[in-house]
Amino acid sequence: MKEYLNKIKSLDLSNYGHDFLLTWDKTQAELEATLLMAELLKERHRQGKPNLVFDSGLAVSIFRDNSTRTRFSFASAANALGLAVSDMDEEKSQVSHGETVRETANMISFMTRVIGIRDDMYLGEGHSYMKEVSSAVQAGFDEDVLHNRPGLINLQCDIDHPTQSMSDLAMLRNYFGSLDNLKGKKIAMSWAYSPSYGKPLSVPQGIIGLLTRYGMDVTLAHPEGYNLIPEVVKLADKQAHVSGGSFQTTNNMDEAFSGADIVYPKSWAPFHVMEKRTTLLKEGDQVGLKDLEQSCLANNAKFTDWECTEDKMKLTKGGKALYMHCLPADITGVSCEQGEVSASVFDKYRRDTYLEASYKPFIIAAMMFFTSQKDPLAALDKLA
Repeated sequence: MKEYLNKIKSLDLSNYGHDFLLTWDKTQAELEATLLMAELLKERHRQGKPNLVFDSGLAVSIFRDNSTRTRFSFASAANALGLAVSDMDEEKSQVSHGETVRETANMISFMTRVIGIRDDMYLGEGHSYMKEVSSAVQAGFDEDVLHNRPGLINLQCDIDHPTQSMSDLAMLRNYFGSLDNLKGKKIAMSWAYSPSYGKPLSVPQGIIGLLTRYGMDVTLAHPEGYNLIPEVVKLADKQAHVSGGSFQTTNNMDEAFSGADIVYPKSWAPFHVMEKRTTLLKEGDQVGLKDLEQSCLANNAKFTDWECTEDKMKLTKGGKALYMHCLPADITGVSCEQGEVSASVFDKYRRDTYLEASYKPFIIAAMMFFTSQKDPLAALDKLA
């Protein structure tokens, strides 16, 4: 723990800021500090030591989509740091009466230290909404309406899922021994078949947007037409060149798995489908949404062979690649008739996926710590 403390203190965190919205907006030092802080908090928790950083205050969560892992991770993180959790239900608020984002953001923030938002349903809207909330609370603080500027954490938007990708990075750092050991490791971020449609793009985008910064060989695989947001793909390619790694795309799942050290088979909806779905949702066109769903499910059904099976795992490096998933996975013969991963593969890596998920409350707690503390280093000393 002393080593973690000293390393964090050696990093430049002067511009960490009050928000954690996109991993690629953070410097390498800031990302490393987040990982180290998560490890510090996790080890203290393992040893039964308290992580109470706050004497009081609220952590407000706004979930515009369903959640299990992220919702409970946010609540656990807040509680561990000494904050009470309040989950904002927009149906019970004045939002339905036309209350503006600026007003809502300030009204929930008078004694609030952290705000966490999940808004991944509308392409082009989630990240924009978070930036609007950020601007509103900053104005409230600057105008002396708010005594503290709440930290704002992206719990998943239409572009990125930083609490997930950072948890995945924490898992990989520990699995392979260090961040330096990730250089040259091949990860296959692959689309996989699912009997549902409309799954967000933010998980695969989060993975390629983060891991290309660590010298990894990142392969993005999907059937033709299942593209991600073009700007994120371009960013991943640029980052891979800077880090000394590589980034490539393929329409062949076997090619992606071949020689891979890590595989991450996960379903998502095509970029153009999410664009159309957003328009239909905004218009309240239920008939159009139903037609789009049927069309997408029919197209998905063409690619049922995009499944992580024992045979595909044999293509990986030594046949022993690490299987990763953000959960819940669509498990063939368990949660669905046919899905993303075979039951035998998932069961073999079940503990690993649960361990992967276990980093999330500590990653969120680390984000809360750095985004809400006026003097993080002094708070670190107090905690120690």
